[in-house]
Amino acid sequence: VKGFFVKMSTKLQSETLSKAIKEVLEYSHNTKKRQFTETIELQIALKNFDPARDRRLNGSVVLPHVPRTNYRVCLLGSAAHCEEAQKIGLPCQNEDDLKKYNRNKVQVKKLAKSYDAFIASSSLIKKIPRLLGPGLNRAGKFPTVIAATETVADKLVEMQSTIKFSLKFKVGMPMAMAVPIANVNMTEAQVTENMHMAVNYMISLCKKNWQNVKRLHIKSTMGPSHRVYGF
Repeated sequence: VKGFFVKMSTKLQSETLSKAIKEVLEYSHNTKKRQFTETIELQIALKNFDPARDRRLNGSVVLPHVPRTNYRVCLLGSAAHCEEAQKIGLPCQNEDDLKKYNRNKVQVKKLAKSYDAFIASSSLIKKIPRLLGPGLNRAGKFPTVIAATETVADKLVEMQSTIKFSLKFKVGMPMAMAVPIANVNMTEAQVTENMHMAVNYMISLCKKNWQNVKRLHIKSTMGPSHRVYGF
């Protein structure tokens, strides 16, 4: 979902959330500063789902601020799009580059592992299965198409700002998931905006809304977790 409305999440206490975010940032910046930019993760514990009837929770939303600084994207593009990509330092491959893979499963698998996501020109996207085989699709990384009205830079920011909620319900398995919502170089206000956007969207995926939420925590990559909802 693009442009999902940012509003206060009604069940989140603003004081509790503000305190948790301050403590996450304080710990990362002053208590134990790391040599890399830590991601801030939203950890979600759910309840009141029946694995026999409820199969899956699935959806994605674009956050107001890019949460991950190390999210690797590659363009599979036309000559014009590759030229745009080179100007902003984005890795890219054109049709001739893709032909060299010769549908080699090992090489395509290596390509899929090298990046977190792919974007592609509309002129090339239909050719990708023929050029590369099903490798990217099997890895869950089939490219997202660049619309005619979008620039490569716009699409890159959108991809880096998109988070995915995905949970398959199975009997006996924990009903929990985690998504990146921010990083420790962001301001408290930016983290708060992303948090509300992520939580609001996650709630919209739950058929009983807040009645499906057991607990919510936030934590940085190497820091302790902080509960912001539930007991």
